[in-house]
Amino acid sequence: MTVSAEDRARRIKIIIFDVDGVLTDGTIWIYPMPVALPDGRISETVALRARDLKMEFVYQGQVFKMKAIRDIMQKEGTTLEEIAYVGDDVIDLPVMRECGLAVAVANARAQVKAEAHYVTPNAGGEGAGRDAIEFILKAKGLLEQCIEASIDENNPMPSSMDIGKGGDLK
Repeated sequence: MTVSAEDRARRIKIIIFDVDGVLTDGTIWIYPMPVALPDGRISETVALRARDLKMEFVYQGQVFKMKAIRDIMQKEGTTLEEIAYVGDDVIDLPVMRECGLAVAVANARAQVKAEAHYVTPNAGGEGAGRDAIEFILKAKGLLEQCIEASIDENNPMPSSMDIGKGGDLK
């Protein structure tokens, strides 16, 4: 029996992004579930951005990303079925083959897109991260609620999420 991408997305509790080729323009969307970044290289820029955004899990120098995934599962008490992974290159295939929802960005390698459950309409660094998040939230029936909460003046972003230099707008 084939399981649809939407059915897989409904079970997701954690989404994991490859960095290079997926989040390469520095734009990162935060939403109501843990986020992880296992990356094959070590980058102070990625570490600083992840720290500023209070990301739960950042693993650098992870050529074999399943080690990081197993650590995340143990810490969060989740299963592979509850993890989404967004990738673009063949190094991402081992995780994509194991996780509950494998997402490829629009400009991913052909081998990666062929094994993905869902391919984003936008390329890496051009909205693919948001595409993946919105796909999961829509499948869970939470997308409209999250959009409304984010634009509701009476439901502002928690101060812990404000990393800008602006002041309080009372």
